[in-house]
Amino acid sequence: MHNTTDNSADPAVIALHHIHARIIRAALESGRIALTAVSKTFDDTVILPVLHAGQRIFGENRVQEAKAKWPQLRRQFPDIELHLIGPLQSNKAAEAVALFDVIETVDREKIAAALAQEVQKQHKPMRFYVQVNTGLEPQKAGIAPQEATAFVKRCREHHKLTIEGLMCIPPADENPGPHFALLAKLGKAAGLAKFSMGMSGDFETAIAFGATSVRVGSAIFGHRDHAAAQ
Repeated sequence: MHNTTDNSADPAVIALHHIHARIIRAALESGRIALTAVSKTFDDTVILPVLHAGQRIFGENRVQEAKAKWPQLRRQFPDIELHLIGPLQSNKAAEAVALFDVIETVDREKIAAALAQEVQKQHKPMRFYVQVNTGLEPQKAGIAPQEATAFVKRCREHHKLTIEGLMCIPPADENPGPHFALLAKLGKAAGLAKFSMGMSGDFETAIAFGATSVRVGSAIFGHRDHAAAQ
């Protein structure tokens, strides 16, 4: 039985259509952009209208938060593709592999080894991105740019991980363009063609520099309760 609820006037659905339109305008020449709707801190009452509007790729920052809401949503929408876009601790590797389809934050040997072990144990096909700390920010996750190519090779050859692309989050107070350009250069050197880069405030710039997926949250769902996001 199909759900006939009209969600067209929901603010998040209106915002979703606006983001789709902007992506289409920015990507006319490329035609190769995927939208990851970043739903961290938002519950199913906010996410459901966006699901009913057709969005299927979502990003979450924390394993425990995702575990609390997505299994139930997946029972209603089995074609959801869930991405982990936040830092991962090795003791959460088993849960992350069980829950997510794509992990975008592989950034050190210990995590790569833990994920490889879980992928083999759970017999689950997974796709991964290596996160690069393009701004070398000490408070931010990600492998250093100068180590990225060799790390991708180790992840593929030693850990047997399916590395699909690279991901970055540029420093908030800098022009993101050079960081996106660096990520694309590193990806080319590593033989990768997919780049998760660009968020609500800069995804159009990211697309211009070769992004194949953009992670948009507040521009769809509205501003978050920062206390809840801690």
